[in-house]
Amino acid sequence: MGQIILRLDRVMADRKISLNELSEKVGVSNVNLSKMKNGKISAIRFSTLEAICDALDCQPGDILEYKK
Repeated sequence: MGQIILRLDRVMADRKISLNELSEKVGVSNVNLSKMKNGKISAIRFSTLEAICDALDCQPGDILEYKK
């Protein structure tokens, strides 16, 4: 079975945006974004993913990666 890997840290680094700044733009707590950034979550709401993609000007595929 494969695995979904979050690449939020990479996209944030590419966009030169801090966790605090992204948290303010998205409306998600620093703690929850930190968990996403470190891959410590098991689910993400589409509304949260949409807000992150909007704030980072990216596609969901830039943040999510599937590995077999």
